[in-house]
Amino acid sequence: MDNENMEALYAEYSQAVYRYLLSLCHSAQIAEELTQETFYRAILSSNRYNGNCKVSVWLCQIAKHLWYQHLRKEKNRTLPLCSISEPLTAPLETQLMEQENCHDLYVAIHALDEPYREVVYLRALGGLTFRQIGMVLGRSETWARVTFFRAKKQLMERRQSYETEL
Repeated sequence: MDNENMEALYAEYSQAVYRYLLSLCHSAQIAEELTQETFYRAILSSNRYNGNCKVSVWLCQIAKHLWYQHLRKEKNRTLPLCSISEPLTAPLETQLMEQENCHDLYVAIHALDEPYREVVYLRALGGLTFRQIGMVLGRSETWARVTFFRAKKQLMERRQSYETEL
């Protein structure tokens, strides 16, 4: 891939990759670093891109793998206390934002098993559509919808059981 094509690719997809990474890591600095690394890796592996998926999906897959590598390197990872800048999608917003502390929300989401946790991050915090989530994770739009619904159900059940314990 030549410089002009790479610059055009970066101009078109850098914000989408950055938002995706920000939804995963909740740190602008880390998201920016991983975005740069994503495009660097894309240049190195451009000969392996075969066109079977959209370029945005390919880039987000690279970004996801870099995020997982980053997590493996970081032993003491902590979530920010409250960095939700855009509203969650309703009705999850209504139910979860009633919690007194954003930290509790992050703890509850982080306690979800995969793939529920990642789907919630991508949908509620990253603002991706179910179709985009399905493409990023190599699944269908329907799978993403069902997984998000099940994750919401788990979060609601955990919240209710917590409230009854009090």
